[in-house]
Amino acid sequence: MTSPHILVVDDEREIRNLVREILEDEGYDVAVAEDGQAAREARQHRRPDLILLDIWMPDVDGVTLLKEWTQEGLDCPVVMMSGHGTVETAVEATRLGAYDFIEKPLSLARLQLTVDRALESGRGPQDNPAAAAMEAVEPVGRSSAMRELREQIRRIAGHDSPVLISGEAGAGKRCIARYLHTLSPRADQPLVEVSVSALSPEQAAAALFGSEEAGRVVQGALERAGRGTLLIDELMDLDLQTQARLLGALQNQRFLRIGGSRPVTSSARVVVATRRDLPQEIAAGRLREDLYYHLNVVPVRVPPLREHVEDVPELLAYFVHRLVDRDRLRYRRFSLAAQNRLRNHSWPGNV
Repeated sequence: MTSPHILVVDDEREIRNLVREILEDEGYDVAVAEDGQAAREARQHRRPDLILLDIWMPDVDGVTLLKEWTQEGLDCPVVMMSGHGTVETAVEATRLGAYDFIEKPLSLARLQLTVDRALESGRGPQDNPAAAAMEAVEPVGRSSAMRELREQIRRIAGHDSPVLISGEAGAGKRCIARYLHTLSPRADQPLVEVSVSALSPEQAAAALFGSEEAGRVVQGALERAGRGTLLIDELMDLDLQTQARLLGALQNQRFLRIGGSRPVTSSARVVVATRRDLPQEIAAGRLREDLYYHLNVVPVRVPPLREHVEDVPELLAYFVHRLVDRDRLRYRRFSLAAQNRLRNHSWPGNV
């Protein structure tokens, strides 16, 4: 069996060599790169199974490089590394598709655990049944709001209509989209997620539709989804021109890659998630009304946590078990007083 190939990108020679030695001792095949250009060349030379990517580098920062790879179609997990990390940087990297974010100085135990988990996540469902089962888990909660939401998803899963999922940030829109996919007849086909929030209009269009330049073809998310499901996270981050292109692709089930001349067909089911008030966005001229009505055939609203706080104890139990299994922690229990305190919290960030 071939050892997983890991690319370590860091401008500090001591760090990249240390990480290489640690990972090679664990049996991994490791390549290193000292800057963004070397990382691009290494990735083209051999596809890595995992990339450890430093944020601060002399020629291009890691987040910009991650954006570039996301646009091209990221095909392996990326773990960001930084000694000067901020919450904002970590959030942006995660929204772009980074698997995790670890801080320097690196903890040996944390590095090994993160690498193991990231490699497990990078295997498809056929290679990693446990990961597939985790994706298929239904949304947690026994409240009437969550029971009704699960029942609605079960009813619409068998249809092919576009689905518009709305809800506040953190309410669980992507969880609902994944649950919808696993219940649908398309469950054995790809579920491709694209987040365009940190991309320029040109990058967002290429991320969705792919590109052709000088004989080099990069498949976009719509093409990679094939006969599966495409989840677009935050519709309102698309500019009006890309919205028009998306509407045409959905209506005709065919589109052109950016710079391409040959039509590409796609029968993917499109699921869109948004935290915005879309009728207000239409009134403000930021959303095409025809695209809204095309997508709003099956509207799904995910309630904020403050509307089903009775589910807090069950959510606590779910996340405790998940973290205990994932990070090999000892089990912790929440007292009844602590659970009541948490049920009375406003939960502005939701789940």
